[in-house]
This record gives sequence, structure tokens and C-alpha cells, in this order.
Amino acid sequence: MRATRALIHLDNFIHNLKEIRKFSSDKKMCVAVKANAYGHGAVECARAAVAFGADFLAVATVEEGIELRENGITAPLLMLSLCDPLEIDDAVKNRITPLVFDSEYINLFDLSCSKFGVTDFAVHLAVDSGMGRIGCYAHEAGDVAQCIKSSKNLFLQGMCTHLCVSDEVSPESIQFTKKQKEIFLAAIENVRSRGIDPGICHCSNSAAALNLDDFHMDMVRPGIVCYGYYPGDLTRKYFEEKGVSIDLRPVMTLETKVSCIKSFCADQSVGYGRTWKACKNTRIAVLPIGYADGMLRSFSAAGIKVSIKGKQYPVRGRICMDQCMIDIGNDSNVSRWDTAVIFGDPRYGASITADDVANSIGTISYEITSIITKRVERVYLKS
Repeated sequence: MRATRALIHLDNFIHNLKEIRKFSSDKKMCVAVKANAYGHGAVECARAAVAFGADFLAVATVEEGIELRENGITAPLLMLSLCDPLEIDDAVKNRITPLVFDSEYINLFDLSCSKFGVTDFAVHLAVDSGMGRIGCYAHEAGDVAQCIKSSKNLFLQGMCTHLCVSDEVSPESIQFTKKQKEIFLAAIENVRSRGIDPGICHCSNSAAALNLDDFHMDMVRPGIVCYGYYPGDLTRKYFEEKGVSIDLRPVMTLETKVSCIKSFCADQSVGYGRTWKACKNTRIAVLPIGYADGMLRSFSAAGIKVSIKGKQYPVRGRICMDQCMIDIGNDSNVSRWDTAVIFGDPRYGASITADDVANSIGTISYEITSIITKRVERVYLKS
């Protein structure tokens, strides 16, 4: 096995799902496993989520849904993004439930169902309540629902919308989120006024699932919180100040090993562009991890530190495609083949989390875990 690997703590994953359940015990749960489960491995996380009791799994593409089906996952799959017409047949054959909101898309799925003799294909009606992405407007929802009802092979299993600032706590954002709920409720009423059952109504993402009880409706759709990270402004400190206990644990620990150690003299440089020079005699350790693994080049200037045996050592020079270098000074505590932890669970030697890495380069934890590439083997730990 390559030294660079991502440990996936499935016990932490289940722990996080239990934390979510504390806030939505009587609601259905749709666990997001799109984007390779935010980099954690879609198949294994999907299996764990289904064993836990998840009612739906959320994917973004037909290909992601097919991967789950080919690995024996039979749970309902909800596809949160639109697909190309050439993918619709595969979506129908694999029972991947799409979000629909216009007659053209609905008719394409209906025609595909007729082709394969599928007469009970579930769809969810998407409403744009302010995200500005996909979905019909509230006043159009009744017409779209009627189009679904008039089709030969489709049935309306649910309605949904997506909240865009529910993880922000400014008065303006709070007001906008409340307005989104009002718009969505109006769309639901528009459908009901046609005598059509809207089915499972859902709008709660990670932030709303933990922080907005009155948004839970029939189902919650947690994403990043399943993988151990708090959404946006809703940090651990935020919940502690509210007197609410939410203990999320990182599901991924990214680690590698020291492949070699070299002695450096003062003024000796390391890496492309000679961006760093030693100011005194020191030692540089080389790690077999680089931006082709997800250790981004931008980490170089961000002050990222790697943990070895509980002590932190700074990255020096520019991170390369396959390797990076750290300054271990004259510390005799570090030896060749020692494990070096980039981020993750403190129980496995991490001193920083994906949140810390994200904050250092001005992004979010979602991106940090999602960019860990497929050449980094995932090792699944259950305890």
C-alpha cells in the first residue's frame, strides 16, 4: 500500500448521523454521498448510512448512482443535479430519482420509461426559492405538478428546495432564509390546490437540519455534517453559546510517511522557484504527497503544518505534484518512515482539521475533503 492514504473512520460517520438524529428523530433522512461522499468514498459511506437507517441517498450524477447500484445499494437515490438527455435511459434503468421542474425534462423521462416498460417512476419537483439554480418558481409549481400527473409513467414522490444562506447568522441572511421557506410553502400550496399530493416535502440542508427545527418538514438532507464539519457560521462555538450540544467528529484523516530526510545549510533553497531558503542549518523531510493527491499548491504559502508524533512541522517551498517538503529542524524525534498527518481526527495524530486547512486558504472544509484524489487509497476503519 502506498504511504499516502486517507483513513475513513466509519465509527465517526455513524456518530455524526446519530448527532443529526437528535434534532430530527421523527423525520426521514437523505444522506448526501455525492462527489464520492465528499471525498470519503461513496460506496462504503452509502452502505454505512443505509445500515444506520437512512431513507434516501443523494447523488449528483447518473454515474454516481450507477456506481452505488453496481455495488448492491438498493436504497432510493435522489439525484440533486440535472443530467444530459443521453443519460436519462441509465437513470431510469437504475431507478435514480431526478429533480424535475419543466415539461421538456419531464417528457424526456416519461418517454424513457415507456421505452423500458417502467410505469411507476418517482420524481421530485424542485422549486427555486432563492438559490437561483434549478427549480420552477412557486407560481409555476401547480402547472409542473399537473404535467407530472398527466404523464404516463411518472409520479410525484416529493417536492424540494435548496437554502442558500441557512449557514449564515447575519440578520439579512436569517430573513432571506425565512423568505425561502415562505416561497416553498406557497409552492406546496399551489400543488395542493390542484388536488395533487406533494409527497415528501424537504428543504433542510446541514445547517437547517441542526439549527432550524421548523424547516425539517418531512425529511432532512444532511451533507457536510455527516463527515464531521460544521456548516458556515454554525461552528461548535456557536452551538455552545446557544447551549446546544452537537459533537461532530472528522471522518477522514489524511496521512503519509517521511520518505527521506536531507540536511540543509543556511541559504540553501528547496523546491520550484526557490521560494524558500534556510536561514540556518536545518533538516528537510520529504513527504510523498502533492497537489495530484489533493495537497494543493496553494497550501505552500498558507502556513500549513504537518503533524509527526504530536509535533507540528511547517511546509517549506512550493508543494509539487507528487511530493512536498517540511522543515524538521534538528529534531531527533523525526525519523525516516515516520507517519506524517496532514489533517483529520486527533485520535490518529492530527493537530489540525480540514476546517483549519480551509480557513488558511479562504475556502471551506467541503472543498478540502472533496479534492482528495482517487489515487489516495481510502482505508475504512470501523472502530
